[in-house]
Amino acid sequence: VDLKECLQSAEFISSSNENFKILEDGSVYTTSAVSLSAEKKTFTILLKDIQEHVQKTIHVSLVEEEKKKTRHARDTVLKRTKRRWGPIPSVMIENSLGPFPLQIQQVQSDTAQNYTIYYSASGPGIDQDPKGLFYIERETGNIFATRAVDREQYPSFQIICFATTPDGYSPEVPLVHTIRIEDDNDNAPYFTQDLFEFSVPENSKPGIVVGKVTAEDRDEPYTLHTTLKYRIVSQNPPVTPAFSLHGDTGVIAVLLPQLDRELVSSYTLLVEVRDMAGQPFGLCTTGTAVIRIEDTNDNAPCFKQTQYETRVEENRVNVEILRVSVVDLDEPGSPGSGAVYEIIRGNDDRSFEITTDKNTNEGILCVVKGLDYESAKQRILVIAVNNEAPYMLAPHSQQLSQSTSSVTVHVLDVDEGPVFKPCHLRLDVKECEEIGKSIGRYLAEDPETGNSEGICYRIPPGQCNWISIDEKSGEVRTIKVLDRDVEEMRRGQCNITVLAIDRNGKTGTGTIQVVIQPGNKNYPRITKTEYIMCRDRKPICLTAQDGDESPYSTPFVYRITDRSLASMWKITRHNDNSVYLSPKGDIPFGTYEIPVSVIDNGGKVGENLVKVNLCDCVTPTECDTSPRGNSNGNVTLGVWAILAMILGSLLLLLILITICGCCGSGVMHRHVTDDCANHNLIISNTEAPGEEVMDHNVIPLQNTNDQGGYGIKTGDQQTFEMVKGRGHTLESVKGGGHQTLGSVKEGGGQPMMDTCRYSYSEWHNFTHPRLGEKVHLCRQDEEQKHSEDYLLSYNYEGKGSLAGSVGCCSDQHEEEALDFLDQLEPKFRTLAETCVKR
Repeated sequence: VDLKECLQSAEFISSSNENFKILEDGSVYTTSAVSLSAEKKTFTILLKDIQEHVQKTIHVSLVEEEKKKTRHARDTVLKRTKRRWGPIPSVMIENSLGPFPLQIQQVQSDTAQNYTIYYSASGPGIDQDPKGLFYIERETGNIFATRAVDREQYPSFQIICFATTPDGYSPEVPLVHTIRIEDDNDNAPYFTQDLFEFSVPENSKPGIVVGKVTAEDRDEPYTLHTTLKYRIVSQNPPVTPAFSLHGDTGVIAVLLPQLDRELVSSYTLLVEVRDMAGQPFGLCTTGTAVIRIEDTNDNAPCFKQTQYETRVEENRVNVEILRVSVVDLDEPGSPGSGAVYEIIRGNDDRSFEITTDKNTNEGILCVVKGLDYESAKQRILVIAVNNEAPYMLAPHSQQLSQSTSSVTVHVLDVDEGPVFKPCHLRLDVKECEEIGKSIGRYLAEDPETGNSEGICYRIPPGQCNWISIDEKSGEVRTIKVLDRDVEEMRRGQCNITVLAIDRNGKTGTGTIQVVIQPGNKNYPRITKTEYIMCRDRKPICLTAQDGDESPYSTPFVYRITDRSLASMWKITRHNDNSVYLSPKGDIPFGTYEIPVSVIDNGGKVGENLVKVNLCDCVTPTECDTSPRGNSNGNVTLGVWAILAMILGSLLLLLILITICGCCGSGVMHRHVTDDCANHNLIISNTEAPGEEVMDHNVIPLQNTNDQGGYGIKTGDQQTFEMVKGRGHTLESVKGGGHQTLGSVKEGGGQPMMDTCRYSYSEWHNFTHPRLGEKVHLCRQDEEQKHSEDYLLSYNYEGKGSLAGSVGCCSDQHEEEALDFLDQLEPKFRTLAETCVKR
């Protein structure tokens, strides 16, 4: 590389890759064997001009040469090569004493006469190239060292030697010559730490590893100069050797079988490390190792005194009466020396308590429950002590017994107030007791005398005002009737504080808990007493209530007190407070008033009258005769409801008048045809079976009904007459709708006979099949099954209609007769309620 073309004054030349070196003349050499891969290998030459502060770079790429083709063996031609110069590597003793310059090696070439070198140091001082350390004689090729070398700084050198002819030609390849610095034991080993600190529990077994000391040597590794040996020089305190030190590894182990912290808490070892495998002429260094003995709880605490005495006044609470102390050889402040006190005897009533003062490790004995001088004048306690940590038995030692101490506590007498016995008294009293009834006594005693003489009792104000106590005798009485329904007694109990005062004015307090027990003060009663039972005779559920609590309420016992009604009705149990009421057999329809007595669990009897309307109905609403309406109890009909009723009545009246008009003017004995009638409809109050009518002229209303019915009888006078059958009316048929005859023709003046017959026949043909169908359908139940009879016989029909007769020959023609609208039947009342204005 022509450096001058790149930079005029290149004061510093370097390479980015340490495997390549650039000489001052621009030559590039490899400093070590280089392996080139198939890819290009590149590095950079750096040129610096320190004065001008200029820097340039030259990029160099190396390409592997192509391998020449190999020839066969027969084609191989031996080629003579020139002998190369190659001296053996040189060795220079570290810290050599000279004399200097010291000849190290001589390199010669057969063809060259002038020699120059370029050297480089390998090792820690590679960045500090020792200029002038070596030089070569230009004419002879002798290599000299100018001064001594430190191997730790420069382990070896590589010198590149050049051989040239006088005219400057280099016939030889540059020679790389290695100069190795042979180590001298000039460095003593040293410990890695100034002070080694270890710890081991006391009573550890021999062979337990404590720690390891380490040392280093800067001389050449893997030589005697760096082969180290350790040993313990001394031990402080100078007692029986307690530890051993491995010479090769520096491991410290336990040697003494009994390490007792209480005797020696720590050991200081002076250790030595020496190179040359520990030989006496080797270099050595000493260090310090401190081994601390860790405490274990191998010493039990012991009381300083085995007996203590103390005094305390009776009834004193939460007061300190004594402090006890112990001796423990274990390390202070550790769990092995922390004392835990307990009272093991004499504290059955839990009157005393002992705790530990963490600062002094003393036991503090306190009274937590007042003592009674009259009960015991002194108490003897036995106190034991342990440690927080569990006890560890030392080798070759016996189990220690627990240390105990006795404490005698003298109780001092103090004048006390009365004491209630018991301090809390419960009194149960039944509800509704009389005023002034005694419910118990509550007495107090003087602790000194043991009797109740001279003690008076009072109840402080502001408490239950329905209990009092006699001032002298302590008798507790009621001053009000106890009723749990009263607001102040609703809770059912009351706690009363009672004061007892002796002759000296000392007071004592006690508590009375008065509990009101529920009483049997209420009669059981049936909540609902009016019922409607239809023809299905479904049982009625009677339910009773009692305001009392258990055990004076349920279960209830029901009975029918009337014997005659008891033979017709029966009661079946449902649950504790309900029963079913049902008839026995087929009893007549009607309203029954059944007296039923209900007996609660306390024996109290409540009389009840149950009214049952046994009605011939399908649903109870058909027999519900109670008035319905607005909040005032009256039914107010709207205008449209009244008009609808009036139009319906007029339409029915028009039909009847039309029928009667076809038959004549209403004269009782008028000659008419066979199909006309001249009699009004007969109002009958009874429906008993009538006389047998065998006239073949009777026209039946329904051929399928063999029980008879209303018919029309014709006689010799050619008049119409409604004849009763066997006691059945058409009105008894429920569910039939009103049929209207749209084909009825009105006749003016004197109608013709044919017209009258045609009108009656047309009416008969229109109503006969429809009436039969309605009668057939109305007597079916919900499952579409026919009842036994279509028509039922009634012994009592009731009063006639308030509206009067609406027969075709009626003389009533008052337009203002609308009073019947205020007294309608159930079905018409339902219609009226539907049409009423809300």
